[in-house]
Amino acid sequence: MQTARRLFRYRNMMPLLSTVLFLLIFQPFPTYAEPPYAKWGRLAMQETMKRYPNAQIVDYLHVGRKQKTPTTSEETFKLLLQESNRRWALLVHIEFVNQTEEVVNISYEETR
Repeated sequence: MQTARRLFRYRNMMPLLSTVLFLLIFQPFPTYAEPPYAKWGRLAMQETMKRYPNAQIVDYLHVGRKQKTPTTSEETFKLLLQESNRRWALLVHIEFVNQTEEVVNISYEETR
């Protein structure tokens, strides 16, 4: 009789257990895709750190992409740098070939 009661108790819980198990197994895991400019943003920060080795990058903004020529594009990033008491903004322009993503030119422009 005790065994029958236990089985009956567990049988009542089966819908709940199966629902929880289903949600745990088949829960869609969120996937975070990188934006298309992420590769160029990493390059902008790496090259900036080489150019300004004593400065820290304290903020980062993707300004945008524009078509330079029919075969090349330019990504622009605005980095906020700080070195001791000095704080300034730096625009980093990365020009690259659209087909191969080969870097053509990297230019820097200090702003306020």
